[in-house]
Amino acid sequence: MGKTAYKRLQGSQSFRQRLLLATLSSTPILIEDIRADETWPGLRDHEISLLRLFETVCDDCHVEINETGTKLKYKPGTIIGGRQHRAHDCGVSRSIGYFLEPLTVLCLFAKQPLTIRLKGITNDSKDPSVDTFKSTALPILKRFGVPSEGLELKVESRGVPPNGGGEVILSLPVVQSLAAVSWIDEGFVKKIRGTTFSTRVSVQFENSMIKATRGIINPLVSDVHIFSDHRSGPQAGNSPGFGISLVAETTSGCFISADNAVSHARDDDSSSLADDAKRDLMPPEDIGVGTANALLGEIAQSGVVDSTHQGLLFLLCALCPQDVSKVRVGKLSQYGVETLRNIRDFLNLKFIIKPEPNSQSVFLKCVGYGMKNLSRKVS
Repeated sequence: MGKTAYKRLQGSQSFRQRLLLATLSSTPILIEDIRADETWPGLRDHEISLLRLFETVCDDCHVEINETGTKLKYKPGTIIGGRQHRAHDCGVSRSIGYFLEPLTVLCLFAKQPLTIRLKGITNDSKDPSVDTFKSTALPILKRFGVPSEGLELKVESRGVPPNGGGEVILSLPVVQSLAAVSWIDEGFVKKIRGTTFSTRVSVQFENSMIKATRGIINPLVSDVHIFSDHRSGPQAGNSPGFGISLVAETTSGCFISADNAVSHARDDDSSSLADDAKRDLMPPEDIGVGTANALLGEIAQSGVVDSTHQGLLFLLCALCPQDVSKVRVGKLSQYGVETLRNIRDFLNLKFIIKPEPNSQSVFLKCVGYGMKNLSRKVS
């Protein structure tokens, strides 16, 4: 056997996408100097957990990490998917939303449909919530030809920082290939849907969020429904918290989202927040108003997806057949720019980018990589 040729990379940036694109393109990678100059060098817990998750859904992949965690060798294997009987613990350093995007894109090209339980944090202020993924990311997948049957995310229990305790079940179908899109019309907002949640706090927190949110968006959109999801007992996870996820659906089938959540460590002797802990939290009215304003800001960006989902959109365009995809987004986010760079580096594929100064939007066009699922199980 010949010596494996590794693509050499440096640093900890874009770790998820590097791992994903390396696997899809069957490119062995060697990442060096991972936080080598920091006080706590090396891979973080959530990055190691993501590696283990990839090992779970792939067969014959090879992972080698040095003692300090500053050097990683990763040789991709075959994407198997299938029904995973053992739940994967995502830990509590990042939420489940951190894992969902790379796992979903990867397992669309698996040998078998995927069903997996993920445990950890379902809602926080850093990563997209599981509610936002369900209401926004899954419809984006359908736009690219992913069938609705077998595409589902079910929230079994909620979990917020710092102790998590949430659990979801992700089900994904497989595709032979994605469908190229021409998606440049964002349309007009026709309805807004939302979900509030609360764990180990009074349901009144949700009522306050809903009232504050409606005060912002009801004068602008008539069709507004916000559902509440109050959890208690085992389904409420290990820490108290609350939050809201909003999604605007447009006349052209776009889904624009915004979410936020707050949490506080729970006292071991009480299932509810103490008075001083309540004062430390952001008021639920502020969460509702802030999230509503964030949603309106995303809508004003004049794109077919919000800034959070630009990376997912570009990945799907790049993995389409060798046909032209055209999309329109608002101002490019940092994550979107990083995605375009990673696609160029791993797939040797460049997007044509044309800014439109009048609307502050950006048109992007590319010819797909032609990713095909050659091992797709035919029923």
